[in-house]
Amino acid sequence: MRVTFKLFATLQDYLPAEAKKSNALALELAADTTVAQIIERFSLPQKLVHLVLVDGAFVPPGERAGRVLRDGETLAIWPPVAGG
Repeated sequence: MRVTFKLFATLQDYLPAEAKKSNALALELAADTTVAQIIERFSLPQKLVHLVLVDGAFVPPGERAGRVLRDGETLAIWPPVAGG
């Protein structure tokens, strides 16, 4: 299956060079791949994985290990953001 993986702000540094301009990467995954497995695959520090959305729906930390991705979905992750 294919999903779109997006990282924002400082997390973009964890994307391959060719994906940094668009902050998105198309991934071919096994049918039972979870959100947590993608976070691990890209070695994202847990303290920086703050807002996780699948097709715009929030995935709480306790549900990420069990949330299986489906073909065509978009997984987007943001770090904590401070503003002023």
